Amino acid sequence: MSKSDNLKRFFREDGRTVILPIDHGGAIPVKGLERPGEVIESTRDSVDGYVVNYGVARSCRDALKGKGVCVRTDCYKPVYGDNPDEGPSRLYTADDAFAVGGSATMNMCYVHHPHESRNFQECAALISECEELDMPVILEALPFGIGRPDDYTVDNIGFTVRVAAELGADVVKTAYPTNGNVDDFRAIVDAAIVPVIVLGGAAMGDDAALLKLVRDSMDAGASGIAIGRNVWQHSNPAAMAAALSSIVHEDASAESALKLVSQA
Repeated sequence: MSKSDNLKRFFREDGRTVILPIDHGGAIPVKGLERPGEVIESTRDSVDGYVVNYGVARSCRDALKGKGVCVRTDCYKPVYGDNPDEGPSRLYTADDAFAVGGSATMNMCYVHHPHESRNFQECAALISECEELDMPVILEALPFGIGRPDDYTVDNIGFTVRVAAELGADVVKTAYPTNGNVDDFRAIVDAAIVPVIVLGGAAMGDDAALLKLVRDSMDAGASGIAIGRNVWQHSNPAAMAAALSSIVHEDASAESALKLVSQA
């Protein structure tokens, strides 16, 4: 299968995608993923693809059938207690991802991180492997590391997205700048040279704010979203997934999308 065919597993004819990451179980203690197969089944009507760890890709292969399957190739341990942030560590190869039904891979790309050099080498090696298999690479590109919203400024996000694209990512997943507006993010997306999708981060507990973030991202030219905890930790994951899809694929307003959640 060609790289473009693999990308079509995630991106619909409108060039947009709704991806649900459920890869958190290997990185942080988190509730809501005790039964990943049930999460997949409850959201698959609205979701185009999933980000999964190797074990979930293998165990939930039937549930994932017909969807884009992005296999995470690293472990991205954040600061936890007294444990320092050592940055992402590459664990799997492109061949490993292919073996469990992957149609894409994902790896962290931490610009300005203390272990940036090692991380860049691992990203480049993955990109090289995936070229051999015509498998797309999505780099999750963040300044300094995960869970640092104060560092996710317009300047930092702009540079980080461009670095990931220059390394050879087929798609860049990143955060919406904390101090930016739609025009600021549009300039980042326009200069990215590859599609940009927006992550959601920790569960916000504010449906209206999340949907506005997604609406702003799409207005800025993003090609989609990769939002996890704000969906599967929601009281109604299926309704939230449908609301997000309505913005991404139907150009719904944040207000009309909110009604899909509140009236579900």
